[in-house]
Amino acid sequence: MDLFGEKLNWETKLKPILKKYKGKKHPLEYENTYQLMIMVILSAQDSDANINKIAPALFEKYSTLKSLSKADSDTLIPYISKVRNYPTKAKWLLEIAQTIKNDEDIPLTMDGLTALKGIGRKSANVILRETNKPAEGIIADLHVIRVAPRIGIIKESKDGNKVEKDLMQALPKNIWSEIGMAISFLGRETCRPTPKCEECLLTDICRYYLTQVI
Repeated sequence: MDLFGEKLNWETKLKPILKKYKGKKHPLEYENTYQLMIMVILSAQDSDANINKIAPALFEKYSTLKSLSKADSDTLIPYISKVRNYPTKAKWLLEIAQTIKNDEDIPLTMDGLTALKGIGRKSANVILRETNKPAEGIIADLHVIRVAPRIGIIKESKDGNKVEKDLMQALPKNIWSEIGMAISFLGRETCRPTPKCEECLLTDICRYYLTQVI
């Protein structure tokens, strides 16, 4: 329900950002599914910019899961030591590499991905979206957690899984694949912690703008 007590057709209302960001690549600068998976795991609690910075040397050394599976903590850690929580992430990466071994065997389903260490629903949703697989949920990163309640789609929560669940109930499944990343890009570019409402495409339907700004 929106702030006027009427059920919004969110697919129509969110069309401006769905159109603007449709198919836009995730900010992680990956070249294949293997690199995407590794970078998504490393980016947890860290910035995409930092992961993009360390990635070239990492993938020059370990170009495939098979090569990574032959590494150990002592050889891997120098390549990821500038990443937040790198000791734990090194263990996750090595375990995944030793379990899967081949790039082509990376599981591209929600259940298959979340069975791997270091991959939760948010990360799995990113990987599924970027590999053009059917959506099984909605990306709920820190930007979505901030912006979706601000727009008025859902109630505020700091719990990413709850935010995702609430969005899945509020939004039609046919937009799940794109809407999470669209809201995320809106949050990165416009709907910052201090929002730039004058630049936003959604001011006509945004609860924050309609109740706090005008």
